Amino acid sequence: MLVGTTSIENSELISQLLTQAKLEHQVLNAKQHAREADIVAQAGRPGMITIATNMAGRGTDIVLGGNIEKDVQAVEADASLSEEQRAQRVAALREAWKVIHEQVKAAGGLRIIATERHESRRIDNQLRGRSGRQGDPGSSRFYLSLDDPLMRIFAGDRVRAIMDRLKMPEGEAIEAGIVTRSIESAQRKVEARNFDIRKQLLEYDDVSNDQRKVIYQQRNDILDAQDLGAQIASLREGCFTDLVRQFVPLESVEEQWDLAGLQTVLKNDWHIELDLLSKVQASNAITDEDILEAVVAAAHAHFEAKLAVVGADNFVPFERMVLLQSIDTHWREHLAALDYLRQGIHLRGYAQKQPKQEYKREAFELFGQLLDSVKNEVTRILMTVQIQTQAQVEEAAHAIEDKAEHIANVTYSAPDETGTQQVTTADGVDLKQFAGVGRNDPCPCGSGKKFKQCHGKLS
Repeated sequence: MLVGTTSIENSELISQLLTQAKLEHQVLNAKQHAREADIVAQAGRPGMITIATNMAGRGTDIVLGGNIEKDVQAVEADASLSEEQRAQRVAALREAWKVIHEQVKAAGGLRIIATERHESRRIDNQLRGRSGRQGDPGSSRFYLSLDDPLMRIFAGDRVRAIMDRLKMPEGEAIEAGIVTRSIESAQRKVEARNFDIRKQLLEYDDVSNDQRKVIYQQRNDILDAQDLGAQIASLREGCFTDLVRQFVPLESVEEQWDLAGLQTVLKNDWHIELDLLSKVQASNAITDEDILEAVVAAAHAHFEAKLAVVGADNFVPFERMVLLQSIDTHWREHLAALDYLRQGIHLRGYAQKQPKQEYKREAFELFGQLLDSVKNEVTRILMTVQIQTQAQVEEAAHAIEDKAEHIANVTYSAPDETGTQQVTTADGVDLKQFAGVGRNDPCPCGSGKKFKQCHGKLS
C-alpha cells in the first residue's frame, strides 16, 4: 500500500496516526532522501505500508513482491561462496520472490491511497501511475474533504450547497461526476494561474537575460583580445565627449561656453593641462566641435605618454584587469537594482501603466547607466594612474627612509624587570624625570634650553 500526501506535514501526521494504531510503515519525504530509492523499491512487499509525498521516490519502479536485485548483488559479491553456491542462492531468492509476487498479484496488487488532490492534475496522474505497472494489477483511491484548500478556494461553496440541499449525512462518501468535474475545474484554474505566473516571470527574466548576454559577450571579447587599445580609446572618447558637453553644449554659441570650468576640471580631475581660453582668443572662428576635438586629442596624447613609459604590451594586462573588475562590480550592483525594481514595479498598475512595459523601460535606462558608469570609471583609472620608473620607485623608497631617520623625540614604552611601565626616548633618556616640568621651564637634561625647545618639543 502506498499512501500519497501533498506535503511533509501531512505525511508525518498520517505516520503518527498509523503509529498510534500500531501499524508498521515507512515514511518517505525530504528527510529520508538517502534511503528514498530503497524505501520505494520495497513498497510492493506484502503488508508494507509506505507514506510518501507526491514528489518523493520518482524514478524508481515499485515491483510487486519487492525488489530483490540488491539481495542478488550481495550474494554475487560474497567471496566466501563458490560459483555453484552463489547460483543456488540466487535461484532460491528468485523462486521465493515469485511466490511473493503471485501472492501480491492475487491480493489485488499495489493499492494507492491519496489523502487529497494535488493542485496539478499531472501530479495526481503520476501517483495513479504507481499502480498497474507494466500490466500488474493495482488500484487507486483519492480522498477529498470540502475543507481541503483546493475545494475551499475554488469549488467548496457549490458542492457544499448541493450536499445541504440533498441533506447528506456527515462523513458520507460522495462519488458523483459533478464532484469530479468540480475538482478538475478547480485544478484547471490553479494550473492556468500557475502558468500565467511562470509566463510573467519568464518575461521579466528575459529582460535581464538579454542584458546578461551583452555583458558576457563584452567580457569574452576582453578576455580573448590581444590588444585593448581600440576599445579603451572608444571608452575614453565617449567619456570626454560627455565631459565636454557639460560645459560646451552641442551646437551652442561661444557665449554659452564655460571654458574656465572645463579647464579646471581637466586639470584637477584628469591631470590634463590645456589652455582653451587662449586657443579661443587666438582663433577667428571656432565651434563647439573644435573644442571637443582639442580635448579628445589632449586626452589621447596624455594617455599615449603613459604608454610610452611602460610600453603598450606591458600595459594591456592592467587594462584588462581594470575593465573586468569594473564590469563585474557594476553588473552585480545592476542585478541588485533590477531585483529591487521588480519587487515594486506592480505598483505602477495603480497609475494605469503596464508594469511589464515600465519594467522594460526602466531596466533599459539602468543598463545605459551601467555602461556609462563602466566607461567613466575605466577611463578615470587609466587616465589618472601614476606610472613610475624603477629609478623613481627607488628614489621614493630612499626618501621615506631618510625621513624616518630624522624623526625626533620618538618615545618607547615597555615594562621593566619589576613590571613597571618604563617610557624612554630614542636616545635612552628616562621621561620620568620630566614629570611635572612646565613647557617654559629649563629642561632637566641640563642643555640650558627651555623644555618646549628640548625634550618637550612637539615634532
